[in-house]
Amino acid sequence: MATTEFGRAVRRWRDRVAPEAAGLPAGGARRAAGLRREELAMLAGISVDYVTRLEQGRAAHPSEQVVEALVRALRLSAPEREHLFRLAGLAPPGRGTVPAHITPGVQRMLDRLTGTPVAVFDAAWTLLLANPLYSALMGDQSAARGNERNAVWRNFLGPPGRVRHTPAERRAFEATLTADLRATVGRYPADVRLRRLVAELRAGSDRFAELWDSGAVGRHVAARKTIDHPRIGALTLDCDVLSAADGDLRLIVYSAEPGTRDAERIALLAVLGTQTLAERHA
Repeated sequence: MATTEFGRAVRRWRDRVAPEAAGLPAGGARRAAGLRREELAMLAGISVDYVTRLEQGRAAHPSEQVVEALVRALRLSAPEREHLFRLAGLAPPGRGTVPAHITPGVQRMLDRLTGTPVAVFDAAWTLLLANPLYSALMGDQSAARGNERNAVWRNFLGPPGRVRHTPAERRAFEATLTADLRATVGRYPADVRLRRLVAELRAGSDRFAELWDSGAVGRHVAARKTIDHPRIGALTLDCDVLSAADGDLRLIVYSAEPGTRDAERIALLAVLGTQTLAERHA
């Protein structure tokens, strides 16, 4: 019964979110004014099939991560967020865990940065939301699950990404990520999921274990990165890490100096990304 009510709530809230309010194009014939299922799936980073099964009551026990992603995509208020968690049979995350709620102010900021690759990570470097241009630049992670969405896990245990590092840059990047994660553990010592992430990293990566055991505490900050994109070639961009104190969030923003070849390629990527989105909705 709760699963059925969960699906009904998702459908009802999906119908009230205007596409333009979610940063999506509103053109084309629509049977309803709200989001399509594929649009909700894209915004939440889950599959369309899973959204369908959730709404039809055929998928039981959605994870906390999935519920939080739907909360963000549907732009739910705090009471609505708590209600959706309870419909899923889950207790809303407490104050001792790493926050995963994107605040309205951060969401509005993302809505205005459609021409800039931007993603939001929580304090443990788990991807919460990426705008279409970020996904086009760094690769679509909408199908990623669990630790696959975590930047620390991906850098130590995942497949190679698109960012090109020299050996020295790789070592420095790994060191700052590990030090940043240790600082997060210090702020959220009771977070079970965070402790499991660290345990898996230590067990799977000798390099991470070495860095973790060094005890370094720090903050991952801005860098200049070269990204090898499979369609438009290499781009060298500034990567800024902005902090949102309300919610302990990290905004990753990629940018290029106006008038440069890299800026032109970002503009091209924006066009290609829009075309891809249109193809999905055709």
